[in-house]
Amino acid sequence: MANNQLAVYQGLAFGELTQQDVVTIRETIGKDCNESQFKLFMAISKSAGANPILNEIYPTVRQNQLTIQFGVDFYVRKAKETDGYLGYDVQLVHENDQFKMHQEKDEDGRYYMVIDEHSFGFPRGKVIGGYAFAYKKGLKPFTVTMEVDEVEHFKRSQIGMQKTMWTNYFNDMFKKHMVRRALKAAFDLNFDDEEVSEGKGADGVPEYNPRERKDITPNQEVIDQPQPDPVDPEAEKLEAAKAEMKAKFKKLGVTTKKAMQEYIAKNAPNIGDKPALADVIGLNELLDMHIELQEAHSDDDDSLE
Repeated sequence: MANNQLAVYQGLAFGELTQQDVVTIRETIGKDCNESQFKLFMAISKSAGANPILNEIYPTVRQNQLTIQFGVDFYVRKAKETDGYLGYDVQLVHENDQFKMHQEKDEDGRYYMVIDEHSFGFPRGKVIGGYAFAYKKGLKPFTVTMEVDEVEHFKRSQIGMQKTMWTNYFNDMFKKHMVRRALKAAFDLNFDDEEVSEGKGADGVPEYNPRERKDITPNQEVIDQPQPDPVDPEAEKLEAAKAEMKAKFKKLGVTTKKAMQEYIAKNAPNIGDKPALADVIGLNELLDMHIELQEAHSDDDDSLE
């Protein structure tokens, strides 16, 4: 790696990340960012303490706008770091289980759920629902309860891999879905879809302002570029969706054109050579589900060590 390329990203490394790691991030998940957006992404990663190498955070560029997204592992880690964190629990309810729960109100007038009974033997039968508890000191457990009907649309998906994962790995996917929702609500982990302000702090680093929603304006180096001719809005959306698709493929470890073609041929064979916007959006949803499954299996492997 040329020394001048390393010098460009000097100061962006933090924590366990080296300058070489920053270059690697730039060439992989950050390849769709312009220089200003990438530096902003790294500044936000540093401010949040999220490691891009560990898939805790990644950038998405849509119609020249930068969106920062945080991975599932980051939600779990941040919940564990929160004061009062006491863990979480998730269970599935099967059709042969003896299950009963009710709602109560605490002294502050807030409702919470109480499990009266959940006993079972074998065979348990099909899964019909589930629940997840997020525990925080000083508060009643935050509960997410769901019936299978609420996620059945994943199993009926017309996209090959999405349908396969929710059909063949339904229990794992359902539990992870509920845990994510419980942790986000209980610990206020609203990282996704957050945007940042255009201003810079006293040290010249863009400020990280959670929950503010502002457009990300390119710096001078981008403004000085020739302005492109007007583009059809649908075409812009399609190009943005394709760029997002490539980033998701890389996150899965699918990095060559041939491997991408084989993945699509196997899991979404009806897309064709000239996919419409809806086809690409559907494929991106499929990739998200495959990424979730890969992370879930990684978590399972870690628990066996």
